[in-house]
Amino acid sequence: MSQGSSQRAARPPAPGRRSAPGRRAALHRVVVIVDANSNPFELGCASEVFGLRRPELGEGRELLYDFRLCSPEPETHMRDGFFTLTGVRGLEAADTADTVIVPNRPDVAVPRRPAVLDAIRRAHARGARLVGFCSGAFTLAEAGVLDGRRATAHWQWADAFRARFPAVRLEEDVLFVDDGDILTAAGSAAALDLGLHVVRRDHGAEVASAVSRRLVFAAHRDGGQRQFIERPVPEVPEESLAPVLAWAQERLDRPLTVADLAARAAVSPATLHRRFRAELGTTPLAWLTGERVTLARRLLERGEARLDVVARASGLGTAAHLRTLVRRETGLSPSAYRNRFGPGGT
Repeated sequence: MSQGSSQRAARPPAPGRRSAPGRRAALHRVVVIVDANSNPFELGCASEVFGLRRPELGEGRELLYDFRLCSPEPETHMRDGFFTLTGVRGLEAADTADTVIVPNRPDVAVPRRPAVLDAIRRAHARGARLVGFCSGAFTLAEAGVLDGRRATAHWQWADAFRARFPAVRLEEDVLFVDDGDILTAAGSAAALDLGLHVVRRDHGAEVASAVSRRLVFAAHRDGGQRQFIERPVPEVPEESLAPVLAWAQERLDRPLTVADLAARAAVSPATLHRRFRAELGTTPLAWLTGERVTLARRLLERGEARLDVVARASGLGTAAHLRTLVRRETGLSPSAYRNRFGPGGT
């Protein structure tokens, strides 16, 4: 995880809700509020990440969430009149949600509907997790739940957001911010990054990787990576870092260094650092550490209890170093993480 990460180390909420003894726990309920002029893309991201059945995960794990849409009106005209959404639940559906995804719209200067803001306040008051994609940060801020909290918004609207909501601690140059029970993503594509981050919090790295494979999307982009990278046209075209990244991912158990990555790419360490910043928005060392922590988490999820074995296999070296990084990433000790997400975990 990069040093600039915008994740807060906090124990993730359990993906299921309590049910009567002897009965299977109810699925964690995700409800998306759709309002007039909402963006179809972010709605699609939420539906893809949280709503689909996933038979590739095996029997009993096909459905990760109880996913629902709701709206304050029987008919909701989506952005620019692209289509009209009908047949979804009323706004009261948000009152039973464990996670509420709030509306995002391009018309950020237009006040949100009072009924929507009230639903968000009620959800926050009872402890539901709130998620804002792109301009959804404006909706959360207008509801008053972001005062004194960390959040991000699309770089294009950063100045407008800061002017309207000075009490919010805006982090304008990151992909997403995880502030525990309130999470915000910077832009449209970052909605997928944040969605996968939520799945990783709730179900572990192995499940999140399976979801990302089905999406054909990067398994893990750190929230602290930059939103917008201005890349001057190079005088000499450079090759992608993809071959170097794949080479390193197959050798995470070895004592790889930034110098090793640079040698593989046939460039100087300084040039490699510049290319990582340009392509990935992070440093070579931060990327390498993040890949190793992800591998360690997957080994723990598969049931490996010997921390020294996990540390060596992931290239983290010692059990002490493993404990530090896993706790920083997840808010849990390696043993607690294995108990939660490993075989037979709850």
